[in-house]
Amino acid sequence: MKQMKRTVIAILALFAALSVQTAVSAQPAGKGVNKAAQKATTEEAIKKLEPQLEDRFNFIVGNDLGRNGYYDQKPIAESMGMLAENSDIEFVAAAGDVHHFEGVASVNDPLWSTNYEWIYTHPELMLEWFPVLGNHEYRGNTDAVLAYSKVSRRWCMPDRYYAKSFEIDNGDPIKVIFIDTTPLISKYQEEAEESYPDIARQSAEKQLEWLDSVLNASTEKWKVVIGHHPVYAQTSKDEIERTDMQKNVKPLLDKYGVDMYVCGHIHNFQHIKPKGSKTEYVVNTSGSLARKVSPIEGTVFCSSETGFSVVSASENSLKLFMLDKNCNLLHTVECKK
Repeated sequence: MKQMKRTVIAILALFAALSVQTAVSAQPAGKGVNKAAQKATTEEAIKKLEPQLEDRFNFIVGNDLGRNGYYDQKPIAESMGMLAENSDIEFVAAAGDVHHFEGVASVNDPLWSTNYEWIYTHPELMLEWFPVLGNHEYRGNTDAVLAYSKVSRRWCMPDRYYAKSFEIDNGDPIKVIFIDTTPLISKYQEEAEESYPDIARQSAEKQLEWLDSVLNASTEKWKVVIGHHPVYAQTSKDEIERTDMQKNVKPLLDKYGVDMYVCGHIHNFQHIKPKGSKTEYVVNTSGSLARKVSPIEGTVFCSSETGFSVVSASENSLKLFMLDKNCNLLHTVECKK
C-alpha cells in the first residue's frame, strides 16, 4: 500500500512539474519584467559579496529544497547558479530533505527530475553535490538516495555518513563531516515501523563511534560537521529532537573543538552560540519555503527569509554567509584561529 502511495505521489509530481514548465513558458510579458528585475537585484547583491569570497575556499549549503520548483525553490536555484558563475564555488552540501514529503521510491522516481534535475539546471551547478539524508528521505527508500550516485555524475553520496578533506590555498585543509542525524533521534526509532522503515537497519552507536574516530584522527585546522537536524534551535518541533542531538552529538563537537555545526530541518536561519561553547551552531534556512522564527537564549541572529548559505574558508578565518533568495547578505558567522 505504501509503495502504491509513493508511486501515485511520484506520478502526480511529474504532471505538476510539466504543468509548471508549461505555465512558465506561457507567462505574460509583465512576469518577464519582474523576473528581469529580480535578476538585476541578485546580480547587484553578488557584486557586493564577491570580494568576501575572493581567494577563499567556498561551498554552498542548501537543504529542505524539494517542492517541485514551487514557492521560492526555482528562484533560489537560479540565484545559487548565478553566484557559482561569478565566484569560485567548489561544491554544494545538501543538508537533507531534498525530497518532500515521502522521499523517493527508487532511482527512477520522477521526483529526481521535479525536485532536483529540472530545478538546479544552471551550468555552474553541474559540480559535486554532497548530500545527507533528512527525515523526509527516511519516509521513502533511502538506499535509492545513495544509489542515485550511480545515475547522476554530480550526486556524490558514498555512504549514509562520510567525511571529506579539502585543501585551502596557502593554508591548512578543511575537514567537512557529513552525518546521518535521523537514526540518532529516538522519536524516529520509535516510529520506524509506521513511518520510517529504513531506520530500523541503522545503528546510532556505530555512527557515533565512527564520528568519534574521524574527529580524533583529524589534523585539519577547520572542522565543519553537517547534518539535517539541529543541536540547538527555536522551533515548535518535538523537543526530543534537540535533546537527543545534545546527548549524542554535542559531546563530540565539544571534545574535538568542532568550529561549526551546520544543519537544516527548521526552515529558517538561526545562529546560536550557547554560553561557553566553542562551536557555532547554524541552522540553514529552506531553499523553498520558510517558517517564522524568534530568538531564544544564545541566539546571535535569526531570520525567516528563504535562501541558502555559503561556507568560506581561508588560512586565518572560517565564515558562513547567510543569503536570502536574491543573494543579499543577511548575517555572517565567523571563526578565527
